[in-house]
Amino acid sequence: MTYGELCATSNFTFLRGASHPEELVTRAVELGLSAIAITDHNSLAGVVRAYAALQEIKRTASSGILIKSTRQGDHSSRQVTQGVSIPRPELNSLLPKLIVGTRLVLQDSAVHWVALPKDRKGYEALSRLLTLGKRRAPKGQCHLAHRDLLEGGAGLTLIAVPQGSYRDAANPIAEIARVFPSNVYLGCAPRYDGSDQAHFNGCLSLSHTTSAPMVAIGDVLMHHGSRRQLADVLTCLREGCIIDDIGKRALPNGERRLKGAPDMARLFRNHPAAIRRTQEIIAKCGFCLSELSYEYPTEVSDGESAQDRLVRLTQVGLKRRYPDGVSGRVRGLVHKELKLIKTLGFAAYFLTVHDIVVFARSRGILCQGRGSAANSIICYALGITDVGPETITMVFERFMSEHRGEPPDIDIDFEHERREEVIQHIYEKYGRHRAGLCATVIHFRTRAAIREVGKVMGLSQDVLAGLTGQIWGMSANGVDEDRVRELGLDPGDRRLAQTLRLIGEIIGFPRHLSQHVGGFVITQGRLDELCPIENAAMEDRTVIEWNKDDIDTLGILKVDILSLGMLTCIRKCFDLIASHGGPELGIASVPQEDKDTYDMLCVADAVGVFQVESRAQMNFLPRMRPRTFYDLVIEVAIVRPGPIQGGMVHPYISRRQGKEAINFPSSELEAVLGKTYGVPLFQEQAMQIAVVAAGFSPEEADHLRRSLATFRKMGTIGTFRDRFTRGMLERGYDAGFADRCFSQIEGFGEYGFPESHAAAFAMLAYVSAWLKCHHPAAFACALLNAQPMGFYAPAQIIRDAREHSIEVRPVCVNNSGWDNHLEKRTDGSLALRLGFRQIKGMKQDDAEWIVGARGNGYHDIPGLWHRAGVSSGALVRLAEADAFTGVGLARRDALWQVRAIRADTPLPLFNDPIDGEVIAEPTVTLPVMNLGEAVVEDYVAMRLSLRAHPVELIRPKLPGITPHADLLHVPSGRVTVCGLVITRQRPGTASGVVFLTLEDETGVSNIVVWPRVYEQFRAAVMGARLLQVSGYLQREGIVIHLIAQHIQDMSCKLSELGHPMDHAIGETLPQADDTPRPKQPASTGRAFHPRDQAKKLFPSRDFH
Repeated sequence: MTYGELCATSNFTFLRGASHPEELVTRAVELGLSAIAITDHNSLAGVVRAYAALQEIKRTASSGILIKSTRQGDHSSRQVTQGVSIPRPELNSLLPKLIVGTRLVLQDSAVHWVALPKDRKGYEALSRLLTLGKRRAPKGQCHLAHRDLLEGGAGLTLIAVPQGSYRDAANPIAEIARVFPSNVYLGCAPRYDGSDQAHFNGCLSLSHTTSAPMVAIGDVLMHHGSRRQLADVLTCLREGCIIDDIGKRALPNGERRLKGAPDMARLFRNHPAAIRRTQEIIAKCGFCLSELSYEYPTEVSDGESAQDRLVRLTQVGLKRRYPDGVSGRVRGLVHKELKLIKTLGFAAYFLTVHDIVVFARSRGILCQGRGSAANSIICYALGITDVGPETITMVFERFMSEHRGEPPDIDIDFEHERREEVIQHIYEKYGRHRAGLCATVIHFRTRAAIREVGKVMGLSQDVLAGLTGQIWGMSANGVDEDRVRELGLDPGDRRLAQTLRLIGEIIGFPRHLSQHVGGFVITQGRLDELCPIENAAMEDRTVIEWNKDDIDTLGILKVDILSLGMLTCIRKCFDLIASHGGPELGIASVPQEDKDTYDMLCVADAVGVFQVESRAQMNFLPRMRPRTFYDLVIEVAIVRPGPIQGGMVHPYISRRQGKEAINFPSSELEAVLGKTYGVPLFQEQAMQIAVVAAGFSPEEADHLRRSLATFRKMGTIGTFRDRFTRGMLERGYDAGFADRCFSQIEGFGEYGFPESHAAAFAMLAYVSAWLKCHHPAAFACALLNAQPMGFYAPAQIIRDAREHSIEVRPVCVNNSGWDNHLEKRTDGSLALRLGFRQIKGMKQDDAEWIVGARGNGYHDIPGLWHRAGVSSGALVRLAEADAFTGVGLARRDALWQVRAIRADTPLPLFNDPIDGEVIAEPTVTLPVMNLGEAVVEDYVAMRLSLRAHPVELIRPKLPGITPHADLLHVPSGRVTVCGLVITRQRPGTASGVVFLTLEDETGVSNIVVWPRVYEQFRAAVMGARLLQVSGYLQREGIVIHLIAQHIQDMSCKLSELGHPMDHAIGETLPQADDTPRPKQPASTGRAFHPRDQAKKLFPSRDFH
């Protein structure tokens, strides 16, 4: 007897299913099931994962089945880990058929309905039905009623799953059965509580009553019974209770697992027809996801076909790009690309992107194509990218290939503050029924898993805070038992051990759907017939249920409408320059190959400069000493995991500095590797080596490139080694040289960076560096106005500006606007005036009212209050930020007056000058804040201070400390430094090494913490705000590192600056700080331990 499971819930029914779709499919193969239906609640989100897993099983490769939800990115190294794989099952029989479906949960019915489309039309009806419910509901919900199913259930096989009594279920089932005869069944699932046979008999009776034949289903929640405890934890998370209070909501046993035919036949021994009927339904369900024929918009305009329009626009673009005529090489590239685009039918795709770019530029929105699109001369001609064939070696196969079987990938960056205008334009042009953003699946990572599972299992808040406080970044590695012991806990304790195991199991589980950063799917027909569409949390956004991996699996094109903060910064900087008498600039009009700009980069003066401002990049700049644009292309690409792990960095820099000879075994390889001194640094070079030296075709070379890239799992690189080596030997290359070549290329297995992408980023790096060099005040102002973005907090940006002799003026009610702006000094130079946006909690509307009503200025606080009409809360924030100095009031005096403001309507009893009780308030002289208190209050209000650096004030109490500025001149030996932690990095490529940047009043220092030292001082490294580090200096030119040997948390010293602060002091921007810090509970008082005050006082930018 054969059996197919028609009702399996995956973990894409969030907080209910206890297994990944990949696990369910793999287990179905092991059990020899004839079919499995993934039926998540009101969702098709998990079914593509199951489809991809089944396709992977069909391949002959021996690697395991990747669970995509377990992959994650390293914020520091930009690396993507491969995630967890399931062992490939033994194929003892035919593979199960994957049935696409969902479980419809109706709001007004006691019956759930398993809906299985019979064909493509049925699938379209199901997708539209789900879209209907999701669009009328808030994000993450689906509001469907019985009437909706009656009206939209055509083409579906429907299996009723009663949730209440048989009597309550009878009428809804009968009504559906009358409307859809021969397509309605009654699903009978075991209860596993000892009453199964009686339940089956009851279902049979209901089946007779409703004319819905009975079919056996497992109502599966997990692939294996070992997930029972995790299923109970998910129930607690869903119900908001702890495990001790779960009661009857707990599963009675582990039987709601996926079962094979023998187990189901034993359960339904008295109802064999119910088992056989599964095959009847499976035969009806003929739809497969491979049938989804995605159709891109035709983009026909005024009767002109997409291909003809593309050719015309390309010719126009070439005339603009090459006013002196087009070379034969460029014409050859154009002909080759247009021919392939016509063959593959992708002309409309290029036109869509072109039209979006044209719209953005018509609105004055800066944009730039990046990624592999820079390998296309068509993209260059259309203005999608500004990287031409003169800059890089274009490898069109890197962008698009006839044999790849997938569409090209064009990414466009827009100003992050104005990207929404572009998004809404796309919705307006194509309609929400034809355009939607991709989803992004938010997963449980270690820290969230500890918090949520630990709370369910009854761990105290102190224990949870201790455990989460030891997790770096977005870790998915579970809890280290050594950390558990450090907290005084016993990992052998039964309950704690169980909790730690469950934490490990839930890591990688999907938590909810969010929206992709900008991936748009646009269709010619109805998008809601391709995939369900739901509302996003953001207003006026709609999202499909599938993420980037899912649409890649199905070959669906997307257009990436991405945001880039540096574009916003550059545009604002251009505007500032023009408004203060400078030239009208654009990215293309910035002077090229400027000597002063490169001189600045050679000394690592790069705070705020795009892509080269990180600690690693700034340390590499003095070694690289860039003098041309292509040097910047290499600078952007070389400090990456691929070149680092491939051992390419040191050979390149040695050859560049003349310390190592450069030899090319052939002229062909010299043409490929000449620009990088014989060291392959880019994916395009890996492809070209394979073509010219190993005899690969361009398509085979692209397959090699894809096997190197971590963002897709397309086989293993080892399958290419023999072919590559043999090809090089046949062409006369030495075997040792062939092995070295392949080993270097293999370094891209962890992260391969394309030259085209590096060139696009290098262009913005150069423009931002030029602006910083020639217009430092405007650049600093634009950086602050474009926040949050970049690597450094406003405090570090302002410190760098002052080091460049830029006067920074404080926030002032009579001079500041919402944005930071520039003011002319008497000597003709520009000063930077801080804006109201730097004040924590200040609203832009309040700032604009203050500016609009200012006139000739404010003379007192009541005058501002009456004229601007802002709330007392806004006045308090202004006073706390010391913004009333322009009217002659210090911070405390201003706060005193703000608190004294009363309503306009007086109280008669106290206001009458004759009969009232006139109370004359005496003049109050408030104590003056000392400098330490004022600095603390500045950080509380604005996260920065213009008065003094905290380390300057406590330096007398730190004997033997070397100022950071002196490290360049002190003799080698043991040195001790102290400073605020402004960055913390632990790159995935650094083998556990931690890199810290400390700041004092004289500058910054770079600290290297080896793993052994890190383990010894782990708590201080991870949690301190003020660190004292002793170690030995390591110098290479102007690059200096301090190799840490002893680390001490000196955060308690910060309490000596001023009075204790409340828990909100020093809140760190979440997008820039990934350091674990437990949330402080709200307190009615303002005083707590000085050490806790110091931890919150001076936030750092940590990237792990």
